[in-house]
Amino acid sequence: MLIVHVHVHVKPEHVDAFIAASTDNARASLQEPGILRFDVIQEQGARERFVLVEVYRTDDAPARHKETPHYKTWRDAVEPMMAEPRRSTRYAAAFPIDDAGWRSS
Repeated sequence: MLIVHVHVHVKPEHVDAFIAASTDNARASLQEPGILRFDVIQEQGARERFVLVEVYRTDDAPARHKETPHYKTWRDAVEPMMAEPRRSTRYAAAFPIDDAGWRSS
């Protein structure tokens, strides 16, 4: 399992459009077999800052995700909305969860 946090700083005038594009991408991404979870979260008190929380079943699933039409549409749409380049951090699950996103006992 691979967890990726994508940090995004959006120009203030594009916040609503970014949310719409990212929500469409998240919905489509959840249909991919390699994606377990895909959240779009917005920082409280800084409405132009977001984190995409992407949970992949395998280490190679992100590469497959980046080849999908919905990802490419999202990437091209949101690029000019960003106040700075997005950055990502990769994590491994330290506490096991199952395919439904619940803690495994």
